[in-house]
Amino acid sequence: MATSTFPATGGFVDNTSAATFIPEIWSDEIIAAYQKNLVLAPLIKKMSMKGKKGDTIHIPAPTRGAASAKVENQAVTVQNAVESEVVVTIDKHYEYSRIIEDITETQALSSLRQFYTGDAGYGLAKQVDDDLFALGKSFGDGDGSDWTNSASYYCDATGGLTAYAVDTVVTADVFTDECFRKLIQLMDDNDVPMDNRSFVIPPALRNAIMGINRYVSSDFVEGRSVVNGKLGNLYGVDIFVTSNCPVLETAAENAAGGIVRGAQFIHKDASVLAEQMGVRSQTQYKQEFLGTLYTADMLYGTKVVRPEAGFVLAVNG
Repeated sequence: MATSTFPATGGFVDNTSAATFIPEIWSDEIIAAYQKNLVLAPLIKKMSMKGKKGDTIHIPAPTRGAASAKVENQAVTVQNAVESEVVVTIDKHYEYSRIIEDITETQALSSLRQFYTGDAGYGLAKQVDDDLFALGKSFGDGDGSDWTNSASYYCDATGGLTAYAVDTVVTADVFTDECFRKLIQLMDDNDVPMDNRSFVIPPALRNAIMGINRYVSSDFVEGRSVVNGKLGNLYGVDIFVTSNCPVLETAAENAAGGIVRGAQFIHKDASVLAEQMGVRSQTQYKQEFLGTLYTADMLYGTKVVRPEAGFVLAVNG
């Protein structure tokens, strides 16, 4: 009779690989690390399905009406209700697990425990942000299959803000203040509210824009430390930096100029993160390994709600 082993490969923290670990306060530390490492998730709409059954959420998407002139002695004009909805499927279930052997648990210190709980929180947070960044493929008229849609642009060195296409971004196509102002205008033209706008950029773009005088003025940085990736505010738009910005093209794919990453200019209502189960921590003793299995997991769904309220800016990465 065949036997199975658990886990199949890796996952152990034994006395050799981890001489200091005590797995107490596991849950609180993972949740704290998860919240600390999120960058994109706090900037969009969040809905809770905790304790609710079902695997879908139906979000009403009403259309705007128009004012009508009142004609004397006649009834008011009743707006026709043309309602639609956005359906969010709760289909993303991710986990982070380790087995802590008894000898390690007995002899460990708290410092390494904090490393592993921090790593669990970071891993889950990165996955959530990755899924939210991927929604950029559905901005504008995008169908979710690739990054070349009506909401994807790059800063062309000669033409300014230009529609993005594969293998077109060269090293000379650097970010400019004019390019950013044009991007803001596009969102204004789409009648997107001016509050709750955010620009999430990769580290390479941060390096580039710090060379623009107005970006390093006191009005922009204000001497503040970077919190959850927040760098500053420009033209009423909060700027955040994260290494999670997706790679649109690798160096091999973009012969014109190398790695291309996607920064995102979004309004809070552009996308939604629906959590049916937030970060959950569980433990189970595994006698066959003389150790304890620690698992942190979460269940959620993501969806674009207002495709006209999000843009992707392809930049040298």
